[in-house]
Amino acid sequence: MKVLITGSNGLIGSQCVIFFASKAEEVIGVDNDMRSYFFGEGSSTKDVGKSLEEDFDNFISYEIDIRDKDAMEKVFKGNSFDLIIHTAAQPSHDWAAKEPLTDFGVNALGTMNLLELYRLYSPSATFIFTSTNKVYGDTPNYLPLVEEETRIEYYDGGNLGSIDESMSIDNCLHSIFGASKVAADVMVQEYGKYFGLNTGVFRGGCLTGPEHQGAELHGFLSYLIKCMVQGKPYTVYGTGKQVRDNIHSWDLVNLFWHFYKNPKRGEVYNIGGGRDNSISILEAINKVNKILVDYNLSEWDNYSIEKNNWRKGDHKWYISDLSKAKKDFPSWRIEHPLDSIIKEITLCEINAVRHR
Repeated sequence: MKVLITGSNGLIGSQCVIFFASKAEEVIGVDNDMRSYFFGEGSSTKDVGKSLEEDFDNFISYEIDIRDKDAMEKVFKGNSFDLIIHTAAQPSHDWAAKEPLTDFGVNALGTMNLLELYRLYSPSATFIFTSTNKVYGDTPNYLPLVEEETRIEYYDGGNLGSIDESMSIDNCLHSIFGASKVAADVMVQEYGKYFGLNTGVFRGGCLTGPEHQGAELHGFLSYLIKCMVQGKPYTVYGTGKQVRDNIHSWDLVNLFWHFYKNPKRGEVYNIGGGRDNSISILEAINKVNKILVDYNLSEWDNYSIEKNNWRKGDHKWYISDLSKAKKDFPSWRIEHPLDSIIKEITLCEINAVRHR
């Protein structure tokens, strides 16, 4: 088995390397550290790539920009892949508006390059794409949302609701980032349905874990915890009651493995932590504060709320409906509950601070 992973130094990409290094004869990574360009040197993932190459003899990494089709073609020409996992992206809702051409180039055109090279050189492989819930734009905001004490909530026919794959991605405000991901998302579907290739689209909620290099413009839970542990200020855009469902990187990659073993051509899956792993910003602050106190650190309240300054096109509430993924892959399940994820990230940040 030979695996190609784009964005191999990132949160999901590096987890893919670790997961598949024990299953594959060879794992090839592609990463050019664009994250440091997007979010600054403090968010660089170069050291992650170096550590992975030291830890796994069957892993090799290339510093290539996925927008460079010629360079990527050399990788594909020299290999016949069984699995391609595409995680490389410009991941920030906010950053995309600064450089729309860069955002579209990485997310849409980069994905198109990979799809065409996949079709030409490894058409029997399975191609997995990490999409985003932002493809639904601001449509979730028009659900009959209810503001409760610590969170915004959605009730569907009297029951607590969630969002499945039937929600439209049309006629809404996507954000520039959401639109570029829509373009890539639809093309991955089309290469499955039109060309008959084994492609799968996974529309992620909040993807997280202790290796997440959270930044102000991306990775809310990781960045919030980092601010809390380091005593830095944090700005809440909205009310602090907005809700996201969080999935541990290992649980997502484990689902990729299940899809590889039983691919569904051109299928789309909403994938996050689901209702059990959902949390608002205010609820997250309360949970992390309890951990800080348990570890003899002071409670943190260094945040400000800009109630009337919601991020344009962003979701006020989003929880993934995991029913389709669970139906198609019945032996897969979430193995990392929310409290465990929060504690894992918090302790990782505490240890990092104490060892400086």
